Amino acid sequence: MAPRRRRPRRRPRPRPFPWFPVALVVLVVAVCWWGVVALKRQIAGYYESGSHARQAKQHPAQGNRPSNAGPRVAQSEAPALHPAVTGTGPLAPPHAPRVAIIIDDCGNNLPKDEQFLPIGVPLTLAILPLTQHGREFAQEAQAAGKPIMLHLPMQPISSDYNPGPGAITTSMSDQQIMAQVEQDLESLPPVPGANNHMGSRGTSDPRVMHDVLAVFKSKGLFFIDSETSNASIGAQMAREAGVQTAARDVFLDNDVNEKAIEAQLFATEKVALERGQAIAIGHPFPETAKALSVMIPQMQAAGIEFVAAETLVK
Repeated sequence: MAPRRRRPRRRPRPRPFPWFPVALVVLVVAVCWWGVVALKRQIAGYYESGSHARQAKQHPAQGNRPSNAGPRVAQSEAPALHPAVTGTGPLAPPHAPRVAIIIDDCGNNLPKDEQFLPIGVPLTLAILPLTQHGREFAQEAQAAGKPIMLHLPMQPISSDYNPGPGAITTSMSDQQIMAQVEQDLESLPPVPGANNHMGSRGTSDPRVMHDVLAVFKSKGLFFIDSETSNASIGAQMAREAGVQTAARDVFLDNDVNEKAIEAQLFATEKVALERGQAIAIGHPFPETAKALSVMIPQMQAAGIEFVAAETLVK
């Protein structure tokens, strides 16, 4: 009997590659990735547009206005130990941001002082006592509707700087200090208050400030600390004594250059928009008057209200 032939074994057919499940997984991954990217872009766009909207709201008329208003050296004394911009006012209240511009050192040069009278906002003119034109200019300023105050000379740290007649010094007795403050006030028409001229040593001396503020409190006057020194305790002691007070935020014209002053005015605007109010101090330079004339309309367009310095004391 013939042997049976063995049938050759059939090789198993290769299984087909699972294209469909793989394609489905790839599709799901792609959809998820696209969704994540779209969500990230949406979130980024939301915050970016919100930031731009806030900037536009704060500075609607900014245009090419200066933005590099850095700290500068104080004008009235030897190399200052304090920044030109402090921004230490209260947090923003619900009303429009307010700015008070004080022009210091008035009374010595009538033509320079008078250039600020036509400016159409209530600049506060701080007038030095016992000067040649102080009383005359005070009367002119009042007739022009400009607020005035005493610019009280006080002893600086450096002996190279002379604060002028009527100065309060640390070598005076208590009686001499109070008598000198009285004399300085009497050299001008009635004023609602004062800020210090120089005074980096005087405003950091508790005894001196106690005597000065005693006179102010007895007469119901305010005191604005020019903050010519980081060590000044003028505003702090005024609050403790129950004297209405405030402190300077920005010095405008340490660099007597019109563009630099415009930059400091822009810095003043920024402080006011952030804090609700700002006090800036300038001096009777033609460059300061020109910068104010340029910047005031722009600041008003940004929502700034200009007020007398007396308005911002509390």
